[in-house]
Amino acid sequence: MDALMANYASDSDSDGGEAAAAVPGGAKEAPEASEVLPPPPLDLLQPPNFVDYAAMAQGSRVRSFPHVEGNYALHVYIPVAIPSEARKQLALAMKKAASLVPDLYAVDADYALSELCKDEQKLEKVLLSREFHVSLGRPVAIQVHQIDSFVAMLRQKFQSQKSLTISTDGEAFIHDENSYWMEFNKWEHFVNDDCTRSFLSLEVTRTGLLEISKQIVMVDEVYRLHGLPEFYKNPRPHISLVWALGDISCRLKQAIKDIEKHQSSKCSSQKYNVRCKFSRIVCKVGKKVYDICKIAD
Repeated sequence: MDALMANYASDSDSDGGEAAAAVPGGAKEAPEASEVLPPPPLDLLQPPNFVDYAAMAQGSRVRSFPHVEGNYALHVYIPVAIPSEARKQLALAMKKAASLVPDLYAVDADYALSELCKDEQKLEKVLLSREFHVSLGRPVAIQVHQIDSFVAMLRQKFQSQKSLTISTDGEAFIHDENSYWMEFNKWEHFVNDDCTRSFLSLEVTRTGLLEISKQIVMVDEVYRLHGLPEFYKNPRPHISLVWALGDISCRLKQAIKDIEKHQSSKCSSQKYNVRCKFSRIVCKVGKKVYDICKIAD
């Protein structure tokens, strides 16, 4: 790219050393049109895999709870990265969803799914390659004076498990024998508590459900000791991929039926799922992320 810019600069300045011909009034003679080079194409000045985020439509989210000075948003979750081999099938499902429900947006990134689906590269980079999460506790507000206590007690809970190694900074490392697989095998829709947003998600209904449910119970105990609302009575662990404003359950239900029908016709020999290995639990408070436990290397 530097060479490209240099070529344009050197070509346009190649005659700069010669004196300009005099014209009436002392003004310099204007260069002929053929001597003026056009600007380089914009696509040549953009790096490979460039995604123009500013050109994409964004959704407008509503706060789950009002902002209060001294309170911070709290979220305890399992980070999930979708394996590269599963992204192609997911991309097809997202394109189908966008054609059925045009007003969907990528979770957290908040870019319109219909726009992302026009470009495989954008869909991969903005949506499918990002980190998703399985919630282990409700996203709620926590007071600033509770943060240290909450994080310390959460770490202590997971340290009480068997086969843990404790680092010098208090972080718990779970040994490999306590690792497990999570299988996101069912398309489902969810609506948040105040019905301001709907989500298209992949749910864990078999492999990993028992282990995640046990971890939710442990997190609930720490929530309860800090006067925070506990998780739902019948947990349904999942990752949400896209969202829409309001309660659009009926539209998402129909979209899921069509996606499943489309997938079964394309890959009838095997049921579609996304399989990931549990690696760690994190606690996000405001913009700060605390590692609660992770698989030992």
